[in-house]
Amino acid sequence: MANSARAVLESALRVRKLDRTLTTALPSLERVDPSSLVAMDVAALDTVLRGGVPRGQLSEIAGPRSSGRTSLLFQLLAATTRRGDIAALIDTFDRLDVASADAAGIALDRLLWVRGQAITRMQDAGLRTQPDTWGASPGPSGLFDRTIDRALKALNLVLQAGGFGVVAIDLMDVPPQTLKRIPFTTWLRVQRIIEGSDTACVLLTPEPLSRSAGGLTLALTGRSSWAGDSDRSRRLAALDLTTRIVSSRRRVDGEVTVRAVAHDR
Repeated sequence: MANSARAVLESALRVRKLDRTLTTALPSLERVDPSSLVAMDVAALDTVLRGGVPRGQLSEIAGPRSSGRTSLLFQLLAATTRRGDIAALIDTFDRLDVASADAAGIALDRLLWVRGQAITRMQDAGLRTQPDTWGASPGPSGLFDRTIDRALKALNLVLQAGGFGVVAIDLMDVPPQTLKRIPFTTWLRVQRIIEGSDTACVLLTPEPLSRSAGGLTLALTGRSSWAGDSDRSRRLAALDLTTRIVSSRRRVDGEVTVRAVAHDR
C-alpha cells in the first residue's frame, strides 16, 4: 500500500515537473534519476556525488585561491558541453583565460561567456584598502558593488532565458565582506527561477555562501604548482585537489582527492 501511494505521488510530481526538487526529500535516496544530475566526468567525484551536480538546484564551489576552483569549474563546463548541452559563465571581473578553457576541453561554441567589468590586480588592491570606495555601507556603491550588481542581474537574465545545462557565476575575487552584504533573498530568487528546470546553477566563491536545500557545497583545499610569469600567462602545472562535499539533505556527504592539470586561480 505504501509503495503504491509513493508511486502515485512520484507520478504526480513528475507531471508537474516537481520530481527533481521534492522527491529528494523522500526516504529512499538510493534511486537517483541520472537525467536529474550533471556529471562532471571525474570518476572519483561522480561516485561521491552519486552521479553529479543536481539540476534545478543552486550549488557552490568554494575554496581559497589555488585550491582548484577554476579547475573544477572547467571540468564541469567541459563535461557539459562535451555532451552537447549549452553552458553559460557569468565572468564578473572578466578573468576567464580563453586559451586555458579551450585546453581544458570546453566546447567554446557551446559556452555563453558574459564578460563583466575588468578590474586589474592593482585596482583590486587599491579598492580593498579604501573601503569607502567599494561600499562600507549596505547596497550597491563603488566599483565592486556596481560590478557585482551587474553580474547578478546578468545571472538572473540568463537563468530566465532557460535552455542551459549549467550556469555558473564567478565570484571568486569578491572580498568576503562584500559577498556577505549580498542579501540572502538574492539566492532565494535564483532558486525559484531554476526550480524544476534542467539547469544546474553553480556559484564560485572564496568560502561557502549559499545554496538551495537540494544543492551541494563542494568545499576545496588543494596544493598547486605553477608555470608562467604574468597573471594572464600563468598555467597550473599540477594540482592535488581535495573536495569536501556537503548536502543539507544528506544525499551525499564525503571527501575525495583527485589529481588535476588545468588553469586555476
